[in-house]
Amino acid sequence: MTRIAVLGGGRIGEALLGGLLAAGRDAGDLVVAERSPARTQELTASLGVATAPVDEAVRGAGTVVVAVKPQDVVTLLGEVAGALEPGALVVSLCAGLPTSLFEGALPEGTPVVRVMPNTPMLLGAAMCAISPGAHATPAHLDETETLLSTVGAVLRLDEAKQDAATALSGSGPAYFFLVAEAMIEVGVRLGLTRPDATELTVQTALGAARMLRETGEHPAVLRENVTSPAGTTAAALRELERHGLRAALADAVTAAYDRSVALGRD
Repeated sequence: MTRIAVLGGGRIGEALLGGLLAAGRDAGDLVVAERSPARTQELTASLGVATAPVDEAVRGAGTVVVAVKPQDVVTLLGEVAGALEPGALVVSLCAGLPTSLFEGALPEGTPVVRVMPNTPMLLGAAMCAISPGAHATPAHLDETETLLSTVGAVLRLDEAKQDAATALSGSGPAYFFLVAEAMIEVGVRLGLTRPDATELTVQTALGAARMLRETGEHPAVLRENVTSPAGTTAAALRELERHGLRAALADAVTAAYDRSVALGRD
């Protein structure tokens, strides 16, 4: 069975479908279930994939991707359970929800893989952390990795580490966006036009990320390479340390982790 059913036509579901199509997947192998009629029409027009109610989308699919809001999952699984093909793989893109929740609502032995994606998936630059449930095999992880590699990078983790991944990469883009927002605003305050301040900030962020990725150097080494004694960077870093940037980030990531744990518990 090669059919892939994506349940949920929001931004993440659309991004995955787009990535699969860009990677050469035949649109005839894809189907999306989306409750909003207007959104269904948008997806059909923009991607050319079939749409169907949940039970019809699931029936005959070898892989079922759940990409709805966490609060909608329990109701959705009730619809999925009766239509799921034996042996079909269920891939969850729902933040904070453990594989055990899916396994308890689906037929006995259903393989489930939990995924924590992030919004750069919309540009094919996601970071996806994947973890197997009780019945998922290495082959199921391979299948999930192949699926998600169309929209970014994939890292395999034990499920116990998923809340930490959520705090770092799931929520992480927002941390960088906040830093960029602050840098742009101060650039404007210092006399730059907003477009110029934005270009300076965004390209700097892109270049810094590439240096981290491509040099393989520790961030501390790269930071030290930029910092001349008694120079402008040293002055700036001294202020960031004085205002407790490291502690603030530690508290922020820990708060995201705690919230992820709470979502799974609830």
